[in-house]
Amino acid sequence: MGGLGGLGGLGGPDGVERLGRVAHLARHGGPPDLSAGELVALAEDTGLRGRGGAGFPFARKLSAVMAGQRRTDGRVAVVVNGSEGEPGCLKDTALLLYAPHLVLDGALLAARALGAEEVAIGVTRADVARSVRRAITERGPLSTPVRAELLTERFVTGEGTALTDGLNRGPGLPSGRKVRSSERGLDGLPTLLSNTETYAQLALAARLGALGFRSTGDPAEPGTVLLTVAGERVVEAPTGVPLARVLALCGLGPGQGVLIGGYHGTWLSPPAAGTALLTRDGLAAYGAVLGAGAVLPLPEGTCPAGETVRVARWMAAESAGQCGPCVLGLPALADALGQAVSGGGQRALDAVRARMRAVERRGACSHPDGTARFVASALAAFSAEFDRHARGTGCGRPVLGVLPLTGEEAVTGEEAAYGEEATYGTRSAPASGGGRRSGTRAATTAPRTRAPEQRLLVDWTLCQGHGLCADLVPGMVRLGPDGYPERAAMPLPARMRRRAQLAVRRCPALALRVQGLE
Repeated sequence: MGGLGGLGGLGGPDGVERLGRVAHLARHGGPPDLSAGELVALAEDTGLRGRGGAGFPFARKLSAVMAGQRRTDGRVAVVVNGSEGEPGCLKDTALLLYAPHLVLDGALLAARALGAEEVAIGVTRADVARSVRRAITERGPLSTPVRAELLTERFVTGEGTALTDGLNRGPGLPSGRKVRSSERGLDGLPTLLSNTETYAQLALAARLGALGFRSTGDPAEPGTVLLTVAGERVVEAPTGVPLARVLALCGLGPGQGVLIGGYHGTWLSPPAAGTALLTRDGLAAYGAVLGAGAVLPLPEGTCPAGETVRVARWMAAESAGQCGPCVLGLPALADALGQAVSGGGQRALDAVRARMRAVERRGACSHPDGTARFVASALAAFSAEFDRHARGTGCGRPVLGVLPLTGEEAVTGEEAAYGEEATYGTRSAPASGGGRRSGTRAATTAPRTRAPEQRLLVDWTLCQGHGLCADLVPGMVRLGPDGYPERAAMPLPARMRRRAQLAVRRCPALALRVQGLE
């Protein structure tokens, strides 16, 4: 359908072959060289946004890295996020297997403009790593070093701090601290971090120019987007096309509903899927975001409640294993959901909602919040199904396992929905900055300055649920049903500051600190 190469499907589709260096140049030509200012202007004029999930404006990301660059004597790095932990996504894999030079063009274009020290590409599939390394070799000597690293395959590997930690030869886990990669990323340098498709789109925009790039797609959101449909087919579509048209071109309908954005995403009802347009505003009208481009229609023949339990159990097992509310809370949420679907009644459904509230905003990354959002969306989209299952009547349909998962044995029927956890199964932690207010009060004498606000903060990556803080700072720190603090950031009144400092010193896990303490 468009400039990324018309990828029709993954795994050797007719007419799709890997583009080596020579074939790539024959199709696309050589990329131009742009200065940093010209690159920012191009990103602004094309309206280019990230294609990895949040849809952040690429020009703003570039400008933030350039601002960080001034604090590090010009030293910066470029990172390509090719780690698709989302089982329903294959678009970045398709690009790196079949059109790796287009991605390298975009990354090197940005690296040269910024004067980056290196380009690092993080992937989680061995065949993808081989393809990228082969492409690097095909280019011969490069002025900017480029490396491809095979990282641990898990759902949270693509989280920004986890990705840079893995590329820095760490364990590849989220840091739990709200530090932008543009400030501190690869090797501690300001880092331009974006996903595979974003760099490919940048390479095309540089060749086409702003007018050429904007000639395709929705005027307010120009260009094309790569979608993974039903977890197995990669399609390039102009922005603004109806979702129903994309499904029809793949020989599919909306079925019982369509999951948009993967397992941190939102279910659309069949009527909504029939009218939704593939733009940010078009999907936002239904409370959805395209995210990483996963489009998962649910066929009529499978049980929606059982499919939801399968995914919830898998997501629980995909925890990074470092935050108590996630390690304990997500399995508890999945278990509560399984009990409700097994005929646990209204009390069991209420327990599911209580478990969702218990994990929200209590993790080092967005995984707990995203999982809770997926479950909440399923409860809303298939409310009648969950009610029937909770009452013990069920729907009579098997669980076919149509929602793709990795590392799961092929099972069907009741066992898949209500059996043991699968072999393999993130809102960000509260900001460490901000929360500071200052001001003056008019008076006939010298103005008085308000003392800085202080907050007691919990580091989820360190907290082990000892509960001592609740005893030392009673009334301010309250424990949830899992034994961990209910909140990660609590305003600290002056009268409680001495007790809070005592809690900081006595915390066995060193998981507390006072923000704003001078």
